[in-house]
Amino acid sequence: MTRNIFLQIAYDGTDFHGWQRQDGYRTVQGVMEDVLRHVVRHPIKLTGSGRTDAGVHALGHVENFHTSFAHEAIKLQRAMASRLPEDIAVVAAHYVRDDFHANRSATSKLYRYRVFNSPIRPVSQLSQRYVNHYPKRLDVDRMKSAAKHFIGSHDFTSMTGVGTKRDTMVRTVLHCDVTRDGDEIQIDIEGNGFLYNQVRIMAGTLIETGHGRWEPEEIVDILNLRDRTQAGFTAPAHGLCLQWVKYPEEMLTPSKD
Repeated sequence: MTRNIFLQIAYDGTDFHGWQRQDGYRTVQGVMEDVLRHVVRHPIKLTGSGRTDAGVHALGHVENFHTSFAHEAIKLQRAMASRLPEDIAVVAAHYVRDDFHANRSATSKLYRYRVFNSPIRPVSQLSQRYVNHYPKRLDVDRMKSAAKHFIGSHDFTSMTGVGTKRDTMVRTVLHCDVTRDGDEIQIDIEGNGFLYNQVRIMAGTLIETGHGRWEPEEIVDILNLRDRTQAGFTAPAHGLCLQWVKYPEEMLTPSKD
C-alpha cells in the first residue's frame, strides 16, 4: 500500500540553483529526492508547491510524494534530518489525503521581500544573505499606498519576465503591504499563484516608487500597459523568502482505508 506524505521544508537558497531539479546543478528538489530515496528505499518524485528561483529562500515550502514507507511520518522526518545538508530542514511531515497535491491543492501563498534600507551594509546585522541592500532612503508611506493597487485580480504582464506565456496572465493578489522596522523594510505579498519573477518585479517597482520614480497611483497605469519595460527592476533573489503555503484543512488529513 502506498500513502501520500506532506513535507514542509525550510531552506537557505544561497547555494542552490533554485528548487527544481536540473542536471549539473545543486537544487533543493535534487538534494531532497536523493536523500529520500535512501530513506524510503524506492525511487520517488517530489511535487512542490512552487519553483523558487536560484538564491530565493523558504521557511514554508511544501512538497508531497507517494511512498510505501510503512513507518510513522516522524520517523521519516528524523531519518532525513541526519542526512540532509545544513541548509535544508524538514519542519513538518505527516500523511495526507491521496489526492493532496502540493501545488494544485494550495489556496494561497505568502512571499516576503526584505530590504535593508541604510547606507551601511547589512553585514553589520549579519543578514547580508537574506536582505537586499538599498542605501538610498525609501518612503514607506508611498510604498504602502502603491502596494494597495496590486490587490485584486489583474493582468500582471507588466510584472513578469519578458516572453512569459501562460493560458492567462491574470493573477489574484489577496494581500500586499509594506512595513518598516528600523532599517529593514518588509514587503509581504499573498496571492493564489504567481507568474515568473512576479513578486520580485512587484518588489522592485515598490522600491522605485518609494524612491520617487512614480506616484503610488501610477501602479494602476503600469498594470494596464501590460508592458514589462514600464515596471521597476527585478529585485535580487536573495531578499525573497516563501513564508508559507495555505491549504484547505480537509486536504491535510489522511485518506481512510
